[in-house]
Amino acid sequence: MRKLLLNLRNVPDDEAAEVRELLKRHEIAFYETQPSPWGVSAGGIWLQDGADFPRAKPLLDAYQAERATRARAEHAEALREGRAETFFGQLRQKPLYVLGMLAAVVAILLLTLALPYLFLR
Repeated sequence: MRKLLLNLRNVPDDEAAEVRELLKRHEIAFYETQPSPWGVSAGGIWLQDGADFPRAKPLLDAYQAERATRARAEHAEALREGRAETFFGQLRQKPLYVLGMLAAVVAILLLTLALPYLFLR
């Protein structure tokens, strides 16, 4: 029985490629489904034989833990070097965009809070 190993929703291309390479390296048979054109399904990496799942899942967990550690280290380094994207950095670079987004958030909050009051009066 086939088993889904990794849902590809919001998975970067490099991570999906590394997972494919990991499965090939450990000789675990898999196939990939593509996302649907309407966004209903995000696609995924499936194991051809569900019996491989107990072997593949710990490999995937170890890979994702290592990737998370690497990403945290890269982010911490970017923060130390001042390369990390921050709210105030974006405000300095794109003030109109940031202020426009803040105005949109405030407008949505006001509508959310005011419309029930206006309709229930």
